[in-house]
Amino acid sequence: MINHFIDLRSDTVTHPTPEMRQAMAQAEVGDDVMGEDPTVNRLEELAAEKMGKEAGLFVPSGTMGNLTAILTHCGRGDEMIVGHLSHTYLFEAGGSAALGGVHPFVLQNQPDGTLRLEDLRHAVREDDPHYPTTRLIILENTHNRCGGVVLTPEYMRAVGTFAREKGLKLHVDGARIFNAAVALGVLAVDLVRDADSVTFCLSKGLCAPVGSVLCGSREFIARARRIRKQLGGGMRQAGILAAAGIVALEKMVERLAEDHRRARRLAEGLSSVKGLVVENPQPATNMVYVRLGDMVQQDAPQVAEELEKLGIKSHWVDSRRFRLVTHYWVNDEDISRTIHAFAQVLR
Repeated sequence: MINHFIDLRSDTVTHPTPEMRQAMAQAEVGDDVMGEDPTVNRLEELAAEKMGKEAGLFVPSGTMGNLTAILTHCGRGDEMIVGHLSHTYLFEAGGSAALGGVHPFVLQNQPDGTLRLEDLRHAVREDDPHYPTTRLIILENTHNRCGGVVLTPEYMRAVGTFAREKGLKLHVDGARIFNAAVALGVLAVDLVRDADSVTFCLSKGLCAPVGSVLCGSREFIARARRIRKQLGGGMRQAGILAAAGIVALEKMVERLAEDHRRARRLAEGLSSVKGLVVENPQPATNMVYVRLGDMVQQDAPQVAEELEKLGIKSHWVDSRRFRLVTHYWVNDEDISRTIHAFAQVLR
């Protein structure tokens, strides 16, 4: 019988730390829809400060944060420019189209997660009644499906400058923006200074149990607050949740470097396992992508089933490929055990 499972499926599986649980139990609360929850207000102010924005809005999830931003920036029939591997395009249930009537213009993500500036220039529509109106560019940092790669401050600045020149808005899906900042040795604000809005998650590597924060100008957040209500995201005594978010921002950011170090060690170890090909042998942050070599007869779901028997929970992204994510609840011994388990299954 396995007493301890190592869960590498995602950093969304993290549990709140003991300090978070204590803060939640002692949180001062009020009605957030009425603007009276002091703990939520403090979290929103802290988040806005860290993003260099005027205001913040606590939302239940990153998907709601991104959708709220899109619906605030765009009207029905407007167009947003997104990458073909972006979370907003692939994994948010088509909410922008279903609920907002916003049309996606899909560009090819480069291997480093970027959208080429030349492609962006060609994507912006002319003022013609036959076309939707281009309103918004969305970037993702870190970029999940491109291997957890980071987009540099220079690139973010270049796209922000381009957006302003074209009269467009720039939204950053910064679900793991603090991972990017730590990996680059910069502050998160340096990555979103030129963005009109940014969403980041508290419930991934930062370990809070629930929530994301959408940040932007005061006028933008005032409009976004109405959209959040329309989407059913108005929460009442949400300070119990926000308290964990405050601990996350104050205590959990710098330690993300440990997750990155363990991801590099995991990638190095798996590189020596016969039958595995590590796609990013020097992972930029906390994600390792591996695929099964041609000589391996099992498919990824079969390998995942055998790994779970050995106490390893993994996430296969297609029939021959895995994404493994390190986080606070994965330690050095777990990394060694994972490498050994893959070797055992594939021997």
